[in-house]
Amino acid sequence: MGLLSKLFGQMEKKNSDSSVEQELRLEYNVMKNISLEKYQKYENSEQFKLIENGIYQDLKDSDDTKYRMTISYDLEPENDTNNQYPLEDILDKYYLHVSDFLESENDSDPNNFKLELAGELGDLKNSQNIIGKKVYNKEFKSDDGQIRVKLIIE
Repeated sequence: MGLLSKLFGQMEKKNSDSSVEQELRLEYNVMKNISLEKYQKYENSEQFKLIENGIYQDLKDSDDTKYRMTISYDLEPENDTNNQYPLEDILDKYYLHVSDFLESENDSDPNNFKLELAGELGDLKNSQNIIGKKVYNKEFKSDDGQIRVKLIIE
């Protein structure tokens, strides 16, 4: 199984027939033990500059999303078919993207991941809200009767 498959898994297609009553899933995959990591490449002072609290500026990137932060986390998968959540929702919530999957660091434990996130400075600072927390998705039935998914950070 490739790293991308482990991180994002296979998408399951939901039944779109509105006459079929869908059961709510209580939880999706759970991210826990989320921590900041110091990635060795940040020691290259010609390419990276420490800004604050685990956030580095990529000096060779002129884009607004030139800031980097490496995190690690443990994933408690509910099942083996869909590991894209909650990581995808975290990326969406904080306007981040994965700039490096750190493949060589992710081979030892199939439930532990390290990756480098990139974004604007303010967005990376805001995203540090998840450090040390448990993060997962939970389905709920909205006022219009649709089943929706929300990101839970606790």
